[in-house]
Amino acid sequence: MIILNGGSSSGKSGIVRCLQAVLPDPWLAFGCDSFVDALPARMRASDEGIVFAADGGVSVGAEFRALDAAWAKGVATMARSGARVVIDDVFLGGAASQRRWQEAVGDLDVLWVGVRCERAVAEGREIARGDRVVGMAASQAEAVHQGVRYDLEVDTTHTESLVCARAIAARVR
Repeated sequence: MIILNGGSSSGKSGIVRCLQAVLPDPWLAFGCDSFVDALPARMRASDEGIVFAADGGVSVGAEFRALDAAWAKGVATMARSGARVVIDDVFLGGAASQRRWQEAVGDLDVLWVGVRCERAVAEGREIARGDRVVGMAASQAEAVHQGVRYDLEVDTTHTESLVCARAIAARVR
């Protein structure tokens, strides 16, 4: 497994697509966005689910956390069954979010990758995308990395996704 963590608009999704192109074997890609999209609509604006505040803040409730933990365990089960999996995530809880994944993956071989991007660049991408609450990139740029340990870090501020993907691919066993 490869688990990428970075703030909103840091470049994770582009790196994942490039990884799928450069890695010699097929890799399945899953991300926090696809998990959120799978939630019932009522949980996408609920204190028990996930709430996107007007200032870009994101908060999650107990029901969200329970489903997220089950999702992570399910993804880990796919990896245990032989699927190669790359995850695109945003560790809103920093080190606590990494611990959730560590519990789910157990003894699986995981490459932990931090995806960094200067706040101003991520904010520009956020505005250009037009599908994010303005302020998420700024609030997450550093917070998602607090207390998280990585095997490798890449920075997309001035480095293209393909170059980052190749650096990650070089570390895959």
